[in-house]
Amino acid sequence: MSAGAWAALALSLRLAAVTTLVLFLIGTPLAWWLARTRSRFKEVIAAVVALPLVLPPTVIGFYLLLLMGPHGPVGWLTQQLGWGLLPFSFSGLVVGSVIFSLPFLVQPLQNAFEALGDRPLEVAATLRAGPWDRFFTVAVPLARPGFLTAGVLSFAHTMGEFGVVLMIGGNIPGRTTVASVQLYEFVEAMEYGEAHWLAFVLVLFSFAVLLLLNFFGKRKR
Repeated sequence: MSAGAWAALALSLRLAAVTTLVLFLIGTPLAWWLARTRSRFKEVIAAVVALPLVLPPTVIGFYLLLLMGPHGPVGWLTQQLGWGLLPFSFSGLVVGSVIFSLPFLVQPLQNAFEALGDRPLEVAATLRAGPWDRFFTVAVPLARPGFLTAGVLSFAHTMGEFGVVLMIGGNIPGRTTVASVQLYEFVEAMEYGEAHWLAFVLVLFSFAVLLLLNFFGKRKR
């Protein structure tokens, strides 16, 4: 593969790693709340989290561009803080990827937390374990397969993004050109040899992800 293809793959891996880390920080408490709450707003919040599953990526990218652009509220805030504008930057790609991949982390974690039931936490409470202690020493270890599944799905989904990253980041080599965008550029330029190699690497990656998920599922059963 060419240097541009390797650079695009490296950028995609970096984006997927940062996005997955941010998703764990944001999505874990959200998944815990959705699994434990009895709030009447639970279904509304769950529907908002799941929106990226049904919305076209270009729709999400379009509204994110409006929000983060020079005339949007997020764009105004980032400029006031001296951060500049997020579109067409790596930070903008991270924001878009986090929003677009959020359900791929939250839903497996929520299912894992719900599968725990109340009994383990109640037993821990009788042993004078506080809420934080119960979460980190009881819930997290028991939900470990859910964490693994959520992390693998989020990472893989970010690696394969196209519409959102193209709308927000464009195609700036070395800055916003991820693997999926680079593949599209190869096909558009009729460089099918380069496209074949890059597509083959992405197919191998996707196959490895499915093997990992099957392995985790087998261990969980």
